[in-house]
Amino acid sequence: MKVGVLTGGGDCPGLNAVIRSVVRKGVQEYAFDFVGLRDGWRGALGGNVVPLDISSVRGILPRGGTILGSSRTNPFKHEDGPRRVRDTLAAHGVDALVVIGGEDTLGVAAELSRQGVDLVGVPKTIDNDVYGTDYTFGFDTAVGIATEAIDRLHTTAESHMRTLVVEVMGRHSGWIALQAGVAGGANAILIPERPFDVDQVCAWVQSRFRINYAPIVVVAEGAVPKDGQMVLRDRTVDEFGHVRLSGVGEWLAREISRRTGTDARTTVLGHVQRGGTPSAFDRWLATRFGLHAIDAVRDGDFGRMVALTGTRVVRVPLAEITGRTKKVDLSLYDEFEVFFG
Repeated sequence: MKVGVLTGGGDCPGLNAVIRSVVRKGVQEYAFDFVGLRDGWRGALGGNVVPLDISSVRGILPRGGTILGSSRTNPFKHEDGPRRVRDTLAAHGVDALVVIGGEDTLGVAAELSRQGVDLVGVPKTIDNDVYGTDYTFGFDTAVGIATEAIDRLHTTAESHMRTLVVEVMGRHSGWIALQAGVAGGANAILIPERPFDVDQVCAWVQSRFRINYAPIVVVAEGAVPKDGQMVLRDRTVDEFGHVRLSGVGEWLAREISRRTGTDARTTVLGHVQRGGTPSAFDRWLATRFGLHAIDAVRDGDFGRMVALTGTRVVRVPLAEITGRTKKVDLSLYDEFEVFFG
């Protein structure tokens, strides 16, 4: 059997660990052949295919990013896209795909599966928002990076007695903001799941200043003020219809300064959360996902995604996770409000 592997959507730490795991077990245990599709679905559309073997995945476990490249390409937005994908697979003798991606990449996979393409999905995203799995790899690394940044920002905020607003990733879900904010001792955490009251945020800020303490506000990029709209600097959309987020942090810092008469600055962590070497947990989880994904291919159990439930890796139908987002349980968020202000 020949198996194709692709990584789509935003990059994240741990992608290479999945590729390595899939190829090593597939070659050593099942004698499969492998190819990689370059740059996600773009490579599938254009026939950009490279060979993969054990030597090509040697040494990539600790590397961030993806040796196969990635893109936010949606085959269904291109003329004859699904047919071109199938033609590429046929031309290179690919019998099945391992598709590693987030909600958009896996959404394409689910539709192609319905159209008869044999594939297995592997969930990845630093946002931890893929439905059907307790955790995605990349998330733990991103939380660690954001937490370290918050720790560092505390000291510079205290030196100048100013508010520092830290904008982290999180389009629909506030998992990074919540976990990094709690771990970093933030004085306010704002997430997409709960519209925030700017006056309340300012009250929390002022309560910190009254005890001679410089506040830290952590805000997810998709957080929205009450009675307002999402703050955007760029309204162009990608092939999946998503706008490029960022801007709420700068807007919030200006509002805090205007309403409180104190200095407020913004740090946007952006793509630094995606980069660098993956944490031990992300390497472990990505490796497990890869092992179970190639087992599903061997079993012919297509149209499924491997997922973490507790400590077990299970298989869930791709059709069940498509169009759904795993959001922060607000009861969990409410547990930590005692630390705000």
